[in-house]
Amino acid sequence: MNGFTPRNDVERLLADFEAERIEPEDFARRLLDLQVFMPVKDEKHQIAGFQASTKAQPLVIEDGDGARVLILFTAPEHAKDFLHEYPGHSGGLLTEVSWIIRRMGADLGIALNPGLELGFDFDPDMVAMLAALMPEENE
Repeated sequence: MNGFTPRNDVERLLADFEAERIEPEDFARRLLDLQVFMPVKDEKHQIAGFQASTKAQPLVIEDGDGARVLILFTAPEHAKDFLHEYPGHSGGLLTEVSWIIRRMGADLGIALNPGLELGFDFDPDMVAMLAALMPEENE
């Protein structure tokens, strides 16, 4: 992590995990309660900074192997350079990882901070493991 200073709880957790100061299961459990930035597709006729739709369209890309991956960032400012490659995805939501996991489809991975020094990729099996760690949602 030459030059990347963790500035929020998610980044500190990633740094601790990368430095092997926490166990993988503890990392996963703690990550579920933390907020990340999820880029979403902009709406036409939007009001600046306001997401009118109740159905946000997150940025999902295909990796080199054809697997679908949901793109997330530890902070909105980390997304700017990456999102230049994906016009129309300049909006976003700050939300808990657990909220995202509950709404994800099957066979979808996660790339947290793609292209940045401090990041992590979750394959679909790891996402399923995260989902299994969550308590049942009270409805």
